Amino acid sequence: MRHGKKFNHLGRTASHRAAMLSNMASSLIMHKRIVTTVAKAKALRVFVEPIITRSKDASTHNYRTAFSYLKDKHAVTELFTVVGGKVANRAGGYTRILKTGNRAGDNAEMAMIELVDFNEFFEGFNADKKKSTTRRSRRAGTSAKTAAPAAVVAEAVVEEVVAEEVATIESPVVDETPAAEETPAVDETPAVDEAPAADDASEETK
Repeated sequence: MRHGKKFNHLGRTASHRAAMLSNMASSLIMHKRIVTTVAKAKALRVFVEPIITRSKDASTHNYRTAFSYLKDKHAVTELFTVVGGKVANRAGGYTRILKTGNRAGDNAEMAMIELVDFNEFFEGFNADKKKSTTRRSRRAGTSAKTAAPAAVVAEAVVEEVVAEEVATIESPVVDETPAAEETPAVDETPAVDEAPAADDASEETK
């Protein structure tokens, strides 16, 4: 009985299925994309992505584990030398399945499975594509128009506040210091000069 076994057997025995997926995985690694049926592409994605994850760490154990699944030394070398460095910064999802229509003979649903990081067309498209908001209501346009004036007004207010603070800090220091020094000098000088003059006048009268 196969209770709870929900994976697709693909109409093959276990050994035949494993051999087929091994060959398809080697072809995908060597050519970076292959065309097959949708059912086989989905089964291949589950089979090959854990192997690609192992290629990030080029240890002896990972080499032997990958070779036990692929059975092809050229595919293993390509996996660890080229693919592993390309997908080093990706956390998962190394493959992409694109449906291509139905096959003419038996009307089977066909698809192309490829390695995501080796598609130059999509890489250039994503680099040139500008980010856009996902909100579709009319409020998004009005908010974008009012955002710019608000920012300009805020910057002007900040500049004015800064200018006022600088003026209040600098002006008392410049104005009050000379006044405090000059006032005693003007008052004390006549007092010193008038005292001898009074003494001279008294002596002349005597």
